[in-house]
Amino acid sequence: MSFAERYGPWAVIAGASEGTGSAFARKVAARGVNCILIARRAAPLEALAEVIRAESRVDCITATVDLAAPNAFDSIVAAVGQREIGLFISNAGADSNGSHFLDRDLVTWTQHVQRNVVTMMQCCHHFAEPMRARGKGGLLLVNSGACYGGAPHMAAYTGSKAFTLCFAESLWGELRHHGVDVLTLVMHMTDTPALRALLAEKGLPVPASIASAEDVAEIGLVRLPNGPIHNWGLEDDADGFGFSSASARRARVLKIEESGKRVFGKK
Repeated sequence: MSFAERYGPWAVIAGASEGTGSAFARKVAARGVNCILIARRAAPLEALAEVIRAESRVDCITATVDLAAPNAFDSIVAAVGQREIGLFISNAGADSNGSHFLDRDLVTWTQHVQRNVVTMMQCCHHFAEPMRARGKGGLLLVNSGACYGGAPHMAAYTGSKAFTLCFAESLWGELRHHGVDVLTLVMHMTDTPALRALLAEKGLPVPASIASAEDVAEIGLVRLPNGPIHNWGLEDDADGFGFSSASARRARVLKIEESGKRVFGKK
């Protein structure tokens, strides 16, 4: 199948207004898939939608949704309506805080987990169920090298990204038998407005080795059929951020799946 046949006719891109989200949207549209752009700010979404319509001649709609709000999922479902979703990309989730856990109020971290974990999980459940029934589709969960372990100044962030890593690997194990692709794309430092703002706030320079949002989005879409994980800038069998390769983690999921049949059965 072509990309559009496998992941169309519509894609939902959550966190689409800038950076990798914008790059994902343009590249998905260029592959012939209609786009539903989700983010908190209306103006950048509308501007991006106009660019996509002009560039790719596909349908493109927008929905202004705060992904950290408790009702974010309901708002997304309402915006999607009866459209058939073949691809869900969860791109929102940067940490703009860069502070110790106790130096921010609990609401800050609760909203962070709502956006990075709860809303993402709700969307995966909602969109993947009809994908499984159709026997095709994809979930692409953008991640960070922070998923591999905790660190000061990143308690909630690393926790949420570790959830995404394990969640994606588990979904891949469950859905690969039904034609649904699942990938968590583990990014290195990527050139986005959010990262540049954080670096500026901390008085730090932009690293020379920073990845471009366009390159990251392209490799994510290319690697989507080869889940459950891709580490940016590394070959499939190369040890990296978590001291184990993507291929080793894939093999681990398969081994656990095989041993789990004794408990859960073959289904």
